[in-house]
Amino acid sequence: MNQGERIRQMSTRELALFGMQDIAYVKGAIVNGVPGYTAHAADGTQIAAFTDRELAFATLRRHDLEPLSAH
Repeated sequence: MNQGERIRQMSTRELALFGMQDIAYVKGAIVNGVPGYTAHAADGTQIAAFTDRELAFATLRRHDLEPLSAH
């Protein structure tokens, strides 16, 4: 089975955990009443809050995570 076939056959739980150790999703949010950004694990758990998108991406990369924008 190739990788594409394996991904198509993943359960909902497997898909939620896919990339969990490597990826962080960054989205705009209100943080303490101020516009900012939050970072989330693949399962949706918030892992950090930032005042600036560039700071969020740089910090996540420094912690060996690949930041991706979420809308």
